[in-house]
Amino acid sequence: MTGVDSGRPDGRQARWQRHNESRRQQIIDAAIEVIEDGAPGAEFHVQQIAARAKVNRTVVYRYFEDRDELDRAVQQEIIDRLWSVLMPQLHLEGTVPQIIDRIVGTYVDWAVAHPALHHVVDHDYSSGALERALDEIASQLGEIISFAVTALGGIPSLDEDSLDPLMHGLVGAVFGAVRRWLNRPQRVLSAEALRAHISRSAWFVIAGHARDGGVELDPTMTVEELLAGALGLEPPATVAP
Repeated sequence: MTGVDSGRPDGRQARWQRHNESRRQQIIDAAIEVIEDGAPGAEFHVQQIAARAKVNRTVVYRYFEDRDELDRAVQQEIIDRLWSVLMPQLHLEGTVPQIIDRIVGTYVDWAVAHPALHHVVDHDYSSGALERALDEIASQLGEIISFAVTALGGIPSLDEDSLDPLMHGLVGAVFGAVRRWLNRPQRVLSAEALRAHISRSAWFVIAGHARDGGVELDPTMTVEELLAGALGLEPPATVAP
């Protein structure tokens, strides 16, 4: 029958949609390359992005309503890239200080490698992208610590209600410390020293709350060993190298 709309896009529509998505991503990738080529905070223009993407300036505005939408899309892409680097580090392997240092170190290393991108992430485009990203990281950390705390038999000062503001505060503090360090005209602390300082500070907060709840976290024991001890199990066997 003719004249019946099945409600499903035909092949041409699907190909056109893929083309639009591909071209839009091409422009976003070009914008990120332009940003990386400049100093943190340097102004960049749509014409530069168009030239890098090898399209006319008018083509950019076929895929983005205005400059604000382009800026928001670029910021979201940068945050997604940072998240893809951080996400694999959010697990319980290692000692508590090692876990903290692994996460903090990954973030510091990324910020050092991409200072111009970090500046864009820190910019307010009224999209809420940064706030959502920090909330997600804090929530993920809260779930990890909540699991460990529960397995350890519970720590009153680290219950679910208190973990939420604590994790959000820690994540915000880490971001703020790195932002401040990046923006200083002269950096006395090296990136390694900054990483160590932030990691120790986060460890002191978590260990202090645990101690306040009657649990002494041994910084030399892995989380697996801590949980095994709490459950009265034999510690996991180590394999000799």
